[in-house]
Amino acid sequence: MEKWDLYDLHRHKTSKQIIRGEQLQSDEYHVVVHICIFNAQNEMLIQQRQPFKNGWSNLWDITCGGSAIAGDTSQDAASRELLEELGIQHNFENIRPHFTINFARGFDDYYLIEKEVNIDSLQLQAEEVQAVRWASKDEILELMKGGKFIPYYESVISLLFDSRHQYGSIHL
Repeated sequence: MEKWDLYDLHRHKTSKQIIRGEQLQSDEYHVVVHICIFNAQNEMLIQQRQPFKNGWSNLWDITCGGSAIAGDTSQDAASRELLEELGIQHNFENIRPHFTINFARGFDDYYLIEKEVNIDSLQLQAEEVQAVRWASKDEILELMKGGKFIPYYESVISLLFDSRHQYGSIHL
């Protein structure tokens, strides 16, 4: 049973919590984190979701992600999800998300990190992840066109690759 802290429209934490799967009220939101790991070859580590996973079964996705659970900060959730899904330890304590995208029921925080990862040494979470691989932006866009990748906006995938070395929206 996974509990989520609830937030208001302005991302202020309320005193309310909800159990995953319960209906949020129209003025309630929750936090979701996404972590993208890039290597020096300008590739992103991507994962393939399990066939029995509810939602986006068998599709490829960015490195990892999930909902913040009750008591988590966004950074806590990023560390926990990366460790749970791939067995990678990374301290997000002093890192801000590169950007946040609002969605209907919450806030998607995106963390972009550079890290050389040997995919053969990863510990994949059997309940979530069936495979991992490195992929270029063009390879991800091809997977999307073929219906094999979660259908993010192409511009979001480009933004992930373009923003990985800096914060902000101005190219320095």
